[in-house]
Amino acid sequence: MSLQIDTVDERILYYLSQEARHTSAPDIAEKVDVSAPTVRNRIRRLEEAGVIQGYHTDINYQKVGGRLTNHYVCSTGSRDREEMAQRVLDVPGVINIREIMSGKGDLRITVVGTDTDDLTRIAQEITSLGIEIDDEDLIHREYFRPYSPFGPRDEELASPVTGVAGLAGDTDVIEVIVRKEAPIAEKTLQEANEEGLIPSDVLVVRINRDEGTITPTGQTVIKENDFVTIHSRSGVTEETLTTFTGQ
Repeated sequence: MSLQIDTVDERILYYLSQEARHTSAPDIAEKVDVSAPTVRNRIRRLEEAGVIQGYHTDINYQKVGGRLTNHYVCSTGSRDREEMAQRVLDVPGVINIREIMSGKGDLRITVVGTDTDDLTRIAQEITSLGIEIDDEDLIHREYFRPYSPFGPRDEELASPVTGVAGLAGDTDVIEVIVRKEAPIAEKTLQEANEEGLIPSDVLVVRINRDEGTITPTGQTVIKENDFVTIHSRSGVTEETLTTFTGQ
């Protein structure tokens, strides 16, 4: 059975992912309005359940002797993906591996090398394991931010609209939580467009669902509790909001 996560857990995860090193239990307790021992117990529970899997240092390797960080898109073919990932971790210079649920490009490997010759050496060791390198990129910068749906909400925002940011003129970017009674719930975006639920100038640009982020297509089904980011050049109307919130 999966661990039941409530709002307090979400807020704890938000502040830890924002800055784990300099955020203490009393700091979080003050923001979440619970006791520090409660925060410590919650963190221990999240760790034991595997929700919090570790605390990692964000290192700028370029500032350490001018080291280079490279990203490889790789394919394992018919081999066991998990086994191959574990074997790649043993290659000196490999710092991160992601298993992707796809056939082609099912391993994403991040490595650090002292120079281009060292990157070549790492690539050769990866391919010697029988893994094909499909593509590679030299990483310049990397950015992180906490998962916003876990973050604090302004008390005056009683509606499901959780964020509004003007981009230019009347342009709006709105974040809403889809309600069960919403007209768009359980419809694909294509169906919603065909039924006139979404105006032509409104674009759904991102959906946060469960633990992941979805870049939507016409066949994407909008579901209850989806955290949806909407973009409109002419401004989001109350009618459009009702399509997603049912209110």
